[in-house]
Amino acid sequence: MNLSSLRPPAGQKKARKRIGRGMGSGHGKTATRGHKGQRAGTGFSLMRGFEGGQMPLHRRLPKRGFTNIFKKQFAIINLGRLEKLEGDTFTVDRLRELGVVSKPNLAVKILGSGQLTRKITVEAHQFSKSALEKIQNAGGAAHVIGGAPEDNQES
Repeated sequence: MNLSSLRPPAGQKKARKRIGRGMGSGHGKTATRGHKGQRAGTGFSLMRGFEGGQMPLHRRLPKRGFTNIFKKQFAIINLGRLEKLEGDTFTVDRLRELGVVSKPNLAVKILGSGQLTRKITVEAHQFSKSALEKIQNAGGAAHVIGGAPEDNQES
């Protein structure tokens, strides 16, 4: 036995259907398209979602809601995450360096989930009420940065 004598099992390989190659092939004449009709002619292409003239499903279903193009996106950071990080001063740039904020153009919002046991200073675009309380109770400071992150970058 060698590589040149290897063959697949009998019946595994099936020859593809050759359409429109003469009457002897069994698929000549109309080439499996039938007689007349919309699909029989040359150049026919079916629109995606077409249901034979019936109102398509995507047009029968009701529209719901809308997308607010002015919605402000935030990178959300919990106090529990800040507790685990080294250092006691956290600015937006420092958080990006540490890899906590991955996308550069997002505003940063600090939420109050988790415990804070040490004094830290945080600069962010927004703070939740619980985050502000926890930071102040721990003896730290929270500074709100005004405007979107694009506004703060110098050109």
